[in-house]
Amino acid sequence: QVQLVESGGGLVQAGESLRLSCTASGRILSINSMGWYRHLPGKQRELVAGIRSGGRTNYADSVKGRFTISRDNAKNTVYLQMDSLKAEDTGVYYCTMNLDWGRDYWGQGTQVTVSS
Repeated sequence: QVQLVESGGGLVQAGESLRLSCTASGRILSINSMGWYRHLPGKQRELVAGIRSGGRTNYADSVKGRFTISRDNAKNTVYLQMDSLKAEDTGVYYCTMNLDWGRDYWGQGTQVTVSS
């Protein structure tokens, strides 16, 4: 019933920025945590950034200082601001939310391509 839809991916040059958005629709009682994962070519899916219900955030070392995660609970939306993008950031980015009774939901992914 709950669906997560990402937007904001695209093609940019190294050093430029993108902002990803992910909005959940459907019946939602509460949002426990939200995050972004990515699947880089030839690698396992990895956590990029997470934000907990209290606002605490965490980031992968590879993106720390460049990416910023934020949320808007009123809109059931999580954002990922990506600055100083590098070619090695190229991949598919997925949003995830832990909702209601602790169930995890995933978006379908959005492609981010960074050219050098």
